[in-house]
Amino acid sequence: MSLADFRTLIADIPHTDDPALVRRKSRDMTVGFSPILREQARDRTAELVVSPRTRDEVIRIAAAAARHRIAVLPRGLGTCNWGQGIPLAGGIILEMTGLDRVVRNEGDTIRVEPGMVIEAVDDAARARGRELRMFPSSKRISTIGGFVGGGHVGIGSVAWGILHDRGNLAALQAISLEETPRIVELRGSEVNLMHHTYGTTGIVTEIELPLAHAQAWREAVVDFEDFMDAARFGHAMASADGLLVKMVAVNAWPYPSYFTPLARFIRDGRHTVHVIVAEPSAVFFEELAAEHNGTIVYQGPEGMGDFGRPLYEFSFGHARFHANKVNPKLLTNIGIFPHNDILGAVGRVYARFRDLGPLRLDFKRMDGQLTCQGAPLFEYQGPEHMARFIEELQSEGVQSANTHTMHVKENGMKPITARERAFRAAMDPHGLCNPGKFEASDVETADIGASLPTTGWHQPALAS
Repeated sequence: MSLADFRTLIADIPHTDDPALVRRKSRDMTVGFSPILREQARDRTAELVVSPRTRDEVIRIAAAAARHRIAVLPRGLGTCNWGQGIPLAGGIILEMTGLDRVVRNEGDTIRVEPGMVIEAVDDAARARGRELRMFPSSKRISTIGGFVGGGHVGIGSVAWGILHDRGNLAALQAISLEETPRIVELRGSEVNLMHHTYGTTGIVTEIELPLAHAQAWREAVVDFEDFMDAARFGHAMASADGLLVKMVAVNAWPYPSYFTPLARFIRDGRHTVHVIVAEPSAVFFEELAAEHNGTIVYQGPEGMGDFGRPLYEFSFGHARFHANKVNPKLLTNIGIFPHNDILGAVGRVYARFRDLGPLRLDFKRMDGQLTCQGAPLFEYQGPEHMARFIEELQSEGVQSANTHTMHVKENGMKPITARERAFRAAMDPHGLCNPGKFEASDVETADIGASLPTTGWHQPALAS
């Protein structure tokens, strides 16, 4: 490997070896979300940050990296939290934020470059009466490439399913990491060969997304004296086929107390459900809230609340962000509840762990079925404690992903088969794309989190 020779080949492309900047770009949100991964990430940095502005520059970088066997980690804005953006083998951070253009915006799809901030993608679609089907809670600060490459679910998934579900990604264009790079176009189910692979299967340069017709959305907070009333209301909202619903998030007390920007809407001891519903469905939402003994403590147009941010920034990963601002020791491991026993499993988990910490749930569709994801939040006491918690959670019928490992396969949200391995080998024959992240067997010593006893999510029981 010759980094100096590599730099000569890409001399006119912006790049830097400034130690402070390289170290900052070698970090993501992981260090704040998992003490297990924080230890694994210690002292892991790249050697260079390279910032291409066009696809042609990406191709030149890929060719030079292949020639000199330089590891490449494609990166957006670093909002991932499972170690996706932390380099394990030095090399370069390929900062993709310079590729931030709309390629095509017509009909019911939009095609963009991966460095576009997701909010900008949605704004472009809404300018002509369309909107993204789903987006992460980090919509305002993350790139679409990061979401497709490292995420899987978001606001809108309660109606549309997860990114992996057939039809939620229209096409991907990618560059192989070879001495003579290829431009590869993936369509149909082939897109999942690259989705949620953490940049280990090539460099995505264009993303085509299906769109929904834009709605006027209303956000609301409903509180409840009884947790199971809150859970039943959330389930009723999420399963009401005639309603246009974009988000349903259930928060057991004291989780609502961690949402300090919402403090004036939070009543002591009350459980809350956060909802985003289209205006034509609002009257039915209000009826369901009343039928389940709920009190609407706040509602208004999406993103217009006086608490300084959209309500969706208190769901999914952002909910944990607010909790950790109050208590940095809090953590969890995400489970998925069985579609044919959602409320039964929720009730069992709530009863079993209520003294450990508050349960929080986000409803979504997955593999054609309604489910919800979440788990209790509690103070971390070590890997053994986390392993026991996972085993106990799974004994209640909940299947667990592993959010304390950097490896795609061991994370458990994406199935890795011979087809995925063959595609990766074809796109990256030298093993230079974010090396060490595809599966634990890629590295001499897997991270500690990889040994946690999780089932993974893509199990037959979830799709039966």
